[in-house]
Amino acid sequence: MDAILKFPDIDGSMLAPAGGKAVNLGVLTRAGLPVPPGFCVTTEAYRAITAGLGDVTDPAVARKHILDATIPAALARAVVEALPGGPVAVRSSATAEDLPYASFAGQQDTFLNVVGPEAVLDAVRRCWASLWTDRAVAYRESNGIDHRTVSLAVVVQRMVESRTAGVMFTANPVTGRRRQAVIDAAPGLGESVVSGAVNPDHFVVDPDSGRVLERRPGDKLLAVRPVPGGGVVHERAAASGEPCLTDGELRELAALGARVEELYGAPQDLEWAFDQAGKLWLTQARPITTLFPVPGGHRGEGLRAYFCFSVAQGVFRPFTPMGLAAARAVSAGVSGLFGFPVAAPLAGAPAFAAAGGRLFIDVTGVLRSRVGRAVVPRVFDVMEARSARVLRGLFNDPRLSVTRRSVWPFARRVAAITLRHGVPVTFVRALADPAGAERRVRRQADAHLARLAPPTGASLTERVDHVARALIGQVVPIAPRAFPVAAAAVPMLLLAARLLKGRVAPGELQTVLRGAPRNVTTEMDLALWALAQRLRRDPAVAARFLSEPPARLAREPLPAPVRDFLDEYGHRAVAEIDLGLPRWSEDPTHVIGMLANYLRLEDPALAPDVLFARGVAEAEAMIEELAGRVGGLRGRVVRFALGRARELVGVRELPKFLIVRIFAALRAQLLDVGRELAGRGLLDAPGDVFFLTLAEAKSGQDLRGRVAERREVHERELRRRHVPRVLLSDGTEPEALASGGAAEGALTGSPASPGQVTGVARVVLDPVGAHLEPGEILVCPSTDPGWTPLFLTAGGLVMEMGGSNSHGAVVAREYGIPAVVGVPHAVERIRTGQTVTVDGTAGTVA
Repeated sequence: MDAILKFPDIDGSMLAPAGGKAVNLGVLTRAGLPVPPGFCVTTEAYRAITAGLGDVTDPAVARKHILDATIPAALARAVVEALPGGPVAVRSSATAEDLPYASFAGQQDTFLNVVGPEAVLDAVRRCWASLWTDRAVAYRESNGIDHRTVSLAVVVQRMVESRTAGVMFTANPVTGRRRQAVIDAAPGLGESVVSGAVNPDHFVVDPDSGRVLERRPGDKLLAVRPVPGGGVVHERAAASGEPCLTDGELRELAALGARVEELYGAPQDLEWAFDQAGKLWLTQARPITTLFPVPGGHRGEGLRAYFCFSVAQGVFRPFTPMGLAAARAVSAGVSGLFGFPVAAPLAGAPAFAAAGGRLFIDVTGVLRSRVGRAVVPRVFDVMEARSARVLRGLFNDPRLSVTRRSVWPFARRVAAITLRHGVPVTFVRALADPAGAERRVRRQADAHLARLAPPTGASLTERVDHVARALIGQVVPIAPRAFPVAAAAVPMLLLAARLLKGRVAPGELQTVLRGAPRNVTTEMDLALWALAQRLRRDPAVAARFLSEPPARLAREPLPAPVRDFLDEYGHRAVAEIDLGLPRWSEDPTHVIGMLANYLRLEDPALAPDVLFARGVAEAEAMIEELAGRVGGLRGRVVRFALGRARELVGVRELPKFLIVRIFAALRAQLLDVGRELAGRGLLDAPGDVFFLTLAEAKSGQDLRGRVAERREVHERELRRRHVPRVLLSDGTEPEALASGGAAEGALTGSPASPGQVTGVARVVLDPVGAHLEPGEILVCPSTDPGWTPLFLTAGGLVMEMGGSNSHGAVVAREYGIPAVVGVPHAVERIRTGQTVTVDGTAGTVA
């Protein structure tokens, strides 16, 4: 391979010898786009210079080695002979640069206006060394890139003496809106804009019409300009309100951006410059790595709106491919329940969509329906208040105007479903006998589980088909049998509130719901606390749980009481609605970590069973107080209604508990399929089956390469920190559009569990291995039952997601800890160690 490659000679096949940025410049040059001429010093030269480093990963040692190295004479001669006339820019081009998921923008060094052969060679050496800056090393580590696999080419380009330069995104990086050119510009070299040293002019342009949608002038107090002898100078300038780009130049820029985006098939982050003669040059193109992918496969024309079901369920991590496949199959069952059979069930219901490994539901029909607008946001008010606010914000978008106004088709369909599944009877029986209603639901679930065993002697294909049929037909029927039991609590609360006629203060009805019985998740948490107390009675066992890493203990034989707990609750997991994730019975690391947390709790007053009993007492006392406020017959009705609400509200956790039992049974069957595929050499390990779809699992093909690719994508998505709650098909995130109106520093959400507490915040993104000191305020994105053991030691709760009836809110009320949910960006705006006051009655965090 030649040591020097001109841009037209570089293509994608030369990624390793040329580096990411150099390949991009080669592609742009061949496409006829205006790229300043130049060449790259290939990665072979870098590898020769660093051959003596071996496995050294210390950045300071690596930098010194490279800076002290001598450039071989032949390479130096080749660089000098290839130099274009005049000053040049010397820029890094690492093989791990400009990747679809990590741009590495600014991580290595650039040297501008380099004049003379000796200065160029010195800049090349310093550019090589910049692969080992502390920031570049940290960036690689955060993206899971092995330092030893990365090499660096060096780009040498003719300098553009720019009159105006800057950055352009071909999609809006704040709102996510595709097909919008977002331009930042300033006089002089683009370095002032790229480095953030100047407040630039800001423009948003529609590339299709050329219309300027937004103008925001900057003060442009600093300009970076070339010095005749080499190097640059930072010049102070007088503030100017005059834009540095004309409307014609903005249209030219937007059109160029559209051409580059079309060339790469994805939104791009571009650097550009207008020279002194007014010619536009393109100096860099890289993918925008921060945009959330748009859900694919939406039906119909026009704008679509998607609601993120994953986030609503407290699952921010990506689903495994098998988890997504299972969700698709279940969605087909849901669609059939509502009278819309799906022709290809494994493809999922028409409203099902996926993006970034997360589950989305197309809610365009909801927004276009008068009934949908009236009903769905009200449901979300108590389940996921932030999403309710976002959906209501779309009501005024003319692209999503109401097209279905009659309520009768919806009413007839709901009536047919409720009658077919006996919902009214279930509802009435639940009110008459809550305990009996719960027992019936559990018996029905047991009957479903009994039908899950695959046929004796079934082939691999038959076993996979059996799992698919179970997902489509056995999961969904639990819902209309179980949900009405918990839903019966709602009219009881409404009746009591009406009879009290304003004689109830904010938070008092929530107090009534503390310590509610029949909540399977609460029962599980208290069983885990009781297990910790059993372990505490054996000092040697307790010492091991406190001192040894949970992952190590999970690989060893567990004490009998722990095994008993896993026999009862081992089907549960963190993010348990993903069928592809291990259950606690397979990997008890999380359970062991929670037991260690409980063993550290020394204050008897903070014991979870004590707190729960206190919640029960407070709830019963509140019922008596509220009944006494109205007295007589009305008071007796209030007492009955609130008592029934307490009896029924805890059952809200039961449907999911039963569905997860089914998932665990089906997961075990798929693991058997994985063992057979691994035995045939089609997979490397049985667990790899969860990186396939149901159809692939029975294909008989060698799927190891596909699994490896999907694991890599999954690992990348695990690092994604932001997942939109609602997303439009043009890429816009409506919540980002609305967030500008929030007061500076405001931390408000929905009141979820009354009371006020001040404590030290602990931000937790993943409950596995999390440690929470007694009394600390748990700040998290959302929760599912895998999180709730942390509640036992928490002094309060702040969640980004949820409404007053979401999982975290219900459990917080039962444990009597103040909670505020639906707090935007809580995990970013609150820091671990910060003292905060949670007011669960007002819905504020201060």
